[in-house]
Amino acid sequence: MANESLAKAPFLAVGAAPHWHCGRTIHGMMRDYLIALMPAVAMAVYMYGLDALRVMALSCVTAVVIEAVCLKAMERDVTVDDNSALLQGLLLAFLLPASAPWWLVILGSAFTILLGRLVFGGLGANPVCAPLVGWAILSISWKLEMDIDAAMLNTMLVNPLTQLKYFGAQKVADISYTGLLAGQQLGALGSSQVGALLLGGIYLLVRRTVRWQLPAAFFGGVLLISGIFYAIDSSQYASPLFHLLTGSVVFGAFFLVTDSSSSPVGKAAMVIFGLLAGGMVVTIRVYGMYPDGVPFAILLANMTSPLLDMIRPKPFGAR
Repeated sequence: MANESLAKAPFLAVGAAPHWHCGRTIHGMMRDYLIALMPAVAMAVYMYGLDALRVMALSCVTAVVIEAVCLKAMERDVTVDDNSALLQGLLLAFLLPASAPWWLVILGSAFTILLGRLVFGGLGANPVCAPLVGWAILSISWKLEMDIDAAMLNTMLVNPLTQLKYFGAQKVADISYTGLLAGQQLGALGSSQVGALLLGGIYLLVRRTVRWQLPAAFFGGVLLISGIFYAIDSSQYASPLFHLLTGSVVFGAFFLVTDSSSSPVGKAAMVIFGLLAGGMVVTIRVYGMYPDGVPFAILLANMTSPLLDMIRPKPFGAR
């Protein structure tokens, strides 16, 4: 009788968690990220003109087309309408200079989708931030084409991190922090829009699309390690505020470190992850060959995410 009653009661069927919908969707999260990037998109077009628009459009279109074709070839549902591929393409574009040739943009966007996402199973399965995979391949394979300073000699802007790397802290001692915040620095599309990216980051925090622990800990790691170097010798190392406002620090804090599939989920783990990534940014800038250490620092921190996810609160009453 009991079995017959259960068979006639479909509402007792057991399903997979979660059983309570919080109202958040992938499409909604991607929309929030894209809205948050709009001020930086407008600022990039204002500063670099149609070259910036060309890089962003080409990267986004390539990412969407590559994902749609591959999903169709694998006989899986084509889900490009969730805007996740569009976001990945735009994030990659912000890691590239406005002078990047068309073929470099297409290759980077294709690597982002193929090697950064689909090879691991698609959205949510990638262990590292997908746009950083495409960026790393381009930076190692085509260093000359990725050289921002060599490609944009006709501009009056300077790259403060290059100045720091090759000419020392005294060369950047007089750089205006207000100017850095306003985007008066040469770099990738996501390196020059500090103020606009901060506005986008605040929007993501207000919408609760990102967890505040990750960007806060990332900024804390940058300030902590750069502060230690600055306290050791202020004539040789740049100030903590300089490191915070230059390169891709702000862009990485709100749009790369917060990648949900490659960052830990526990609060303590998120703090450790952010501090580790932020600390490695300054370490790479000081001892590494790359002026801006943000992309490689976040990639290395992504490798520790599975280990950090083992840090969990003890259940009540557990021994």
